[in-house]
Amino acid sequence: MSRHSLLNTSLAAAAVGFGITAAVLSLSTTAPQVAHADLPPAMLAAPSTGGLPSLAPMLRETMPAVVNISVTSKVDVQNPLGPMMDDPNFRRFFGIPDQPREREAQSLGSGTIVDAAKGYILTNNHVVADADDIKVRLSDDREFAAKLIGKDPDSDLAVIQIKAERLKALTIGNSDAMQVGDFVVAIGSPFGLRQTATTGIVSGLGRATGGGNIEDFIQTDASINPGNSGGALINLRGELVGVPSQILSRSGGNIGIGFAIPANLAKSVMAQLIETGSVTRGRIGVQGQDITPELAKSFGLPTARGVVVSRVVPKGPADKAGLKVEDIILRANGREVTDFSQLRTVIGLLRVGEKVELEILREGKPKTISVAVGKDTDGAASGSSVHPKLQGATFAAADESNTDGDARGVVVAKIDPRSAAARTGLRQGDVIIGVNRKPVADMEGFTKLTQGKGDLLLHVRRGEGALFLLVQ
Repeated sequence: MSRHSLLNTSLAAAAVGFGITAAVLSLSTTAPQVAHADLPPAMLAAPSTGGLPSLAPMLRETMPAVVNISVTSKVDVQNPLGPMMDDPNFRRFFGIPDQPREREAQSLGSGTIVDAAKGYILTNNHVVADADDIKVRLSDDREFAAKLIGKDPDSDLAVIQIKAERLKALTIGNSDAMQVGDFVVAIGSPFGLRQTATTGIVSGLGRATGGGNIEDFIQTDASINPGNSGGALINLRGELVGVPSQILSRSGGNIGIGFAIPANLAKSVMAQLIETGSVTRGRIGVQGQDITPELAKSFGLPTARGVVVSRVVPKGPADKAGLKVEDIILRANGREVTDFSQLRTVIGLLRVGEKVELEILREGKPKTISVAVGKDTDGAASGSSVHPKLQGATFAAADESNTDGDARGVVVAKIDPRSAAARTGLRQGDVIIGVNRKPVADMEGFTKLTQGKGDLLLHVRRGEGALFLLVQ
């Protein structure tokens, strides 16, 4: 994350893509001819082995911008003998000494310096989300305490800051220009091994893994492992094109399927985090569904592409702009829409008041509708963005489409059965109508009442009944 053979294989594949003749693949003794105009200057200046250019000069320039992040946080200690042991009266009666309710946990990740003058470092939200103390170690072994500037759980991005001199920052590249097959390098600290570089290609674009609300991943086979999170995925010019965030693995280690957040998405989120410390997500008030071959046939479409509008929120931005149920959305701001997750990502990155141009089909006829993006008061929110103990749940405003007709409160739209939120007793479909003995009418009110790390008393409507759940 043997290395020598993998690197040589990857470099050979990359070189062929940049104009080296097929002699490389046939292992001919004839020296391959390099199309120099296609290669970055740093690689052209590098000494070659067997006619292949080297990545070493480019990595010498870029690797100092990728840092190691160590985080210390406090986590709850669950008593193995059950919750009764947490009762002080029970312990006092049997003479059982008090035990600590919290312990310190340490974790490692990576980050990328994106502004050398101001010391801004881009990383993943999950690296620093619950941090009480953040330390950054540079490639020259200098170590600094870091300040959390802002975090966004929905995109899994965060910005931290250090005060230091002689920093090296990466240039942010245009991730929209990336193509499947492009050569990339992942830099980070896998398993704590600092300043590690691994090579691969872009394996796919526009991937969604179902782990968040804003997803548009670059898939790569460059080796990404625990500790790489928040590091850098760079192109051959040494530009940051992605932030490694997730891997697909049954064992926890790399199997050649990793996911990075595109740099253009990260740049948009980072600007808001630096400006305000948080991200105000845009919404237009629609629900949609991916066009399947069966739906395409039903709607008389020649191909299965786009998103069909299944619901338009009354009086929402889309409703005011004239969007209708059964409209087929094909493109958003000139970008082809392949599924609803992608549409949600495109709109979610726009600021409130900005406009999105939707190219649609209505009864088979093309039409363009301009929609002013509204504030995300009715959109979904991840549990980790509102309270640490609600991580693993996704909440949405209650309305007639997700409740029994009572549009009051916030509904648990989705929940991971192994998550902290599930351990509180919440279930999918629960409607939260009160927090700490105060009524909840909408998402905005719910978010305000759940901020912080304190206890929460949730008033929950479940089916025809109701109950209280204490989140400690």
